[in-house]
Amino acid sequence: MKAALKGKYDIDKNGGAAATVAVNAGDVKLRASITDATFINGPSLTGLALAVEKPGAFIIDYNVPKKDFRFQFMNTVRVAEKPLNLTYSHSWADNRTILDGTFVFDPANKVSANHALGSGNCKLKYSYVHQGLTTFEPSYDVAKNSWDFAVSRRVYGDDLFKATYQTTSKVLGLEWSRNSKQTGCFKIVASVNLAEEKKLPKLSAETTWNFEM
Repeated sequence: MKAALKGKYDIDKNGGAAATVAVNAGDVKLRASITDATFINGPSLTGLALAVEKPGAFIIDYNVPKKDFRFQFMNTVRVAEKPLNLTYSHSWADNRTILDGTFVFDPANKVSANHALGSGNCKLKYSYVHQGLTTFEPSYDVAKNSWDFAVSRRVYGDDLFKATYQTTSKVLGLEWSRNSKQTGCFKIVASVNLAEEKKLPKLSAETTWNFEM
C-alpha cells in the first residue's frame, strides 16, 4: 500500500492539504483521495474521490460529492513502426469528451494534439528534448489562433526548472520542482501578468510526502 500527503500554500488562497492512498490489486490499482475540505467543517464527503486504474489501459474516477464519473482509456498503435499514443477521456456529468494523441518520432521529438469533441477547437504541441536535459515545447491553440511557449531544464537529476509564456494572456511563469526519494518532492511556482499595470507576482508552493505501508 502506498500513501501520499500533499501540502500547498498559495498567497491568494492560503493553505491547503490533500492525501491519497493507493492499493495494488493484481495489475489494477485502487485509489482514494481526500482534501482538507473533507474535514474542515467536520467529516464529510466533500473532496472525496475514488479511482480504479490499470496503468497504460484505463482509469475510472468517481467524484463522490458530485456523483460524477470520469472515464479514461489509453492505447498505443504503431504507425510507420513508430508509437502513436491515444487517450480517450469522457466526463459523465458535463458530457464532455476529449481525444489526445501523441506521435513519437524518436526519444527527442514528438508531436501531440488535443481535441474536445463538439468544441471545434484543437491544440497542437511539439516537444523537442536536447541532449536529454533541455526541453522546448511550443504549442498552438487553433480556436484562439495563439501560441504558448515552454522551456525546461533538468539539473542534478532530480531538479527541474521551467519557464512558460502565454501570448494571449501575457502571463510569464517560472517553476522549480524536485522529485527525489532521498530529499522529497516539492514545487514552487511564480507567475506575473505582463499586461497588468501593477505587475505583482503570484506565488505558490507545495510539497509531497510519499509513504509505503
